[in-house]
Amino acid sequence: MQDIILLTGAGKGIGEAIALDFSQKSQKNPSFNPVLILCSRTYNDIAKLAEKCRALGTQAVPIEADIADLDDIDHLIEQTTEEFGTIDCLINNAGVGRFKDLKEMTEDDFDYIMSVNMKGTFFLTQKVFSIMEKRRSGHIFFITSVAAEMAFKSSSVYSMSKFGQKGLVEALRLYGRECNVKITNVMPGAVYTPMWGEAAEELKPFMMMPEDIAGPVVDAYLQPSRTSVEEIVLRPVGGDINS
Repeated sequence: MQDIILLTGAGKGIGEAIALDFSQKSQKNPSFNPVLILCSRTYNDIAKLAEKCRALGTQAVPIEADIADLDDIDHLIEQTTEEFGTIDCLINNAGVGRFKDLKEMTEDDFDYIMSVNMKGTFFLTQKVFSIMEKRRSGHIFFITSVAAEMAFKSSSVYSMSKFGQKGLVEALRLYGRECNVKITNVMPGAVYTPMWGEAAEELKPFMMMPEDIAGPVVDAYLQPSRTSVEEIVLRPVGGDINS
């Protein structure tokens, strides 16, 4: 039996690490047969990742899509369900940020962040949840952030979007409990990913690695059907990087 897993923001960082962890765990567990639908705005990234997953024995399908575009969301869902019939797991990992002083944030900055982190995440989740609700089975993950509960000065709009995602998580969980759909909020602190830009190298000793997040996500998915991991909070041992 296959597990159809749709992973957004799959090309780099945490998304790439989650895909590889699923593939590695399937090697060790013959009864676990994931099919990874790898979604990103950058096709070359997910095409290369799909090759790595296949080398580990996992079926992987790269689909280029920008979840800020509702037509892309429709295409992503249609292509996945036409080929595989359903979606067992959605991992909302796609996210963007622009980090600067609140007084310097522009309308373009605001729209760029909210179109992905809020609008895209909401409408993709809405469509996938409808599939799971009918089947009375499924698991939806949100890779939010510790910024969903604690604001940082340079992250005003980013934090706003993550607080919003956490609100969606908690509302959706009320629906999920009525139809056996698990909802998991994953809140990482600082992780060494391209989102940090040039600051990443300097701060790397104080950060977690993407695989540190991937392992707990995959383990949460592999819990018995009777058990739901509702929240995962992960921080560097030294605490948050304040900025």
